[in-house]
Amino acid sequence: MKNQNFMLKVVDAKKADIRKALKDAGIEVRSITEVYSEEVEGKGGEGDNAAKTNG
Repeated sequence: MKNQNFMLKVVDAKKADIRKALKDAGIEVRSITEVYSEEVEGKGGEGDNAAKTNG
């Protein structure tokens, strides 16, 4: 057995959801660390929906 490290980029996912999806696929996860996060305009989300319904 060997330990491997991967970087994963996701949209609107929580660490627990990622861990569960990988576990369901039979992949053992040693750790998950959030490296970077940013808000992206125009990609959906509550802010965009609120602007559309109020405007």
